[in-house]
Amino acid sequence: MRGITKTFPGVKALSDVNLEVRRGEVHAICGENGAGKSTLMKVLSGVYPHGTYEGEIVIDSEQVAFRSIRDSEALGVVIIHQELALSPYLSIAENIFLGNEQATHGVIDWNTTNSRAAEYLRRVGLPERPETRIADIGVGKQQLVEIAKAISKEVRLLILDEPTAALNDEDSEHLLALLRQLKQEGLTSIIISHKLNEIEEIADTVTILRDGHTIEMMAVHGDEPVTQDRIIRGMVGRSLDNRFPERTAVVGSEILRIENWTVHHPIDRARKVVDDASVTVHRGEVVGLAGLMGAGRTEFVMSVFGRSYGVDASGRVLKDGVEIDTRTVGAAIGHGIVYATEDRKRYGLNLIDSIQHNITLAALGKVSSRGVVDRDAETGVAERFREDLRIRTPNVDALAGKLSGGNQQKVVLSKWIFADPDVLILDEPTRGIDVGAKFEIYTIINRLAEEGKAVLVISSELPELLGTCDRIYAFAEGRITGVVDRTDATQERLMELMTMDRDVNAR
Repeated sequence: MRGITKTFPGVKALSDVNLEVRRGEVHAICGENGAGKSTLMKVLSGVYPHGTYEGEIVIDSEQVAFRSIRDSEALGVVIIHQELALSPYLSIAENIFLGNEQATHGVIDWNTTNSRAAEYLRRVGLPERPETRIADIGVGKQQLVEIAKAISKEVRLLILDEPTAALNDEDSEHLLALLRQLKQEGLTSIIISHKLNEIEEIADTVTILRDGHTIEMMAVHGDEPVTQDRIIRGMVGRSLDNRFPERTAVVGSEILRIENWTVHHPIDRARKVVDDASVTVHRGEVVGLAGLMGAGRTEFVMSVFGRSYGVDASGRVLKDGVEIDTRTVGAAIGHGIVYATEDRKRYGLNLIDSIQHNITLAALGKVSSRGVVDRDAETGVAERFREDLRIRTPNVDALAGKLSGGNQQKVVLSKWIFADPDVLILDEPTRGIDVGAKFEIYTIINRLAEEGKAVLVISSELPELLGTCDRIYAFAEGRITGVVDRTDATQERLMELMTMDRDVNAR
């Protein structure tokens, strides 16, 4: 890709960007949120068609002009977006051949469809029946279905945008192993990822973008090995000697106590998703919840926050020693408890509305008089948060859906901070966010704790919990298996608790 420039109204997303990828390599693209990584890949894959950008794309020494995704796929260029493009109510086989149905005279041949799908599933190492619905398998398996779908299109250049952002460690390792296998088979891959340890492990070459410009291209295993610190320096323009801001905790009185909390699965009502869990949080304290995928952490906090998950919840919620009712979202917010979801795009934001409307949404009464919103006051609030949290946007009228992941997360935090809560529950607050933006989010968390707020953090990244939390509770199979103070916490100790057999724990 040579001299690629892409402009949106008021924003130059890419400026004279160059990218060179060699056949059979895994090429990583790194950069902060908003650096232009996804935009560049959408240009390459025809999402942004020829004529909407400046510059040229050359494949196998031939200049190409993709008018659509269909054009790029015809040449073997396939992109898998961070938000997977699968239909949840169709089978795996139907998804693999969606738009490329195995039909004769307009009639689908289901035997051929399912048998060919089974071949592709074997190739990606997914032991599922082709007839299984997408809705009935996890996100890690859905990623493998996307790769099987790409292979069915005779992919030569596979583009993966944050492929492991929503995966646990086991699924991530399976996916990386598959990419190594496909590389041995001659497939070329481009991977966008903020998980620098994975980049260090799998990539042959790294191209770094910053503010829509190409900064440098590096061979990972060259004369000077490429380290995570080296990549970070290129991404943010400076060294991050400490990836977690320093904080001296001043822990006050207990503000929130959740006692003997039990929640049942919404479909299989006999199954306990959360089993007799008890947690305490103090003013000025950051408390972490650690656990493997499916351990019950998100289900626990969602059920406390307005019974947003599960059925037959039992237990007590006490604030400042007094039992409170959090059976509705409005009641929870009224008691000063807010929840920033792990899925900011689906549940955290209205993507087709402006930044300023999203920021004030949870506390409209603070910018309203007699039921009428004061637009000037609302704009003033949004501008204050834009400046205070360093939200990168030309103006607060911009649509939330147009922001990068890190800036979307800052809008979510702005919304809940504006509601002036006493307890903030943050579920995977830095998922899919680059190291620079992560540092800013950690700084915001520290500031909230210094103001006397209590913060409860769920994270699948153990170093993040160790670097930000004062105490960490470990979940395994719906039960709390232990709580560790910051001074005694290690990854090994947390992993031991997170994998503890519930029967052993019960005894």
